[in-house]
Amino acid sequence: MIKGVGIDSIEVERVKKIVDKGDAFAKKVLTPKEFDQYQKMAGKRKVEYLGGRFSLKESFSKAMRTGLGKYIGFQDVETLWDDLGHPVMTSTKFDGNIFASITHDNHEIITFVVLEEK
Repeated sequence: MIKGVGIDSIEVERVKKIVDKGDAFAKKVLTPKEFDQYQKMAGKRKVEYLGGRFSLKESFSKAMRTGLGKYIGFQDVETLWDDLGHPVMTSTKFDGNIFASITHDNHEIITFVVLEEK
């Protein structure tokens, strides 16, 4: 049974400005494993990765109907890649199946999350 659906978007240029300021925001938003992946990137790919992970966490919190903050923090949600490069999302706050999708172009990053109870 579907528990929730969340969608989010963020402007690439907004994320680029954040990346240009250094790693403080990335360290706050990304889990240690996500940050390790982020550190191996440069340029446009780094912007897409950080923006995508931030947006996925927002989408997840919307699907949970809580928003980010009091119940769900940035470190409670992690999205890594499987062997084919697809996003695999896990969370300490949800025990069911999580389906995540992400897309981006030169202007916008859009994410979509579906939560399914076991």
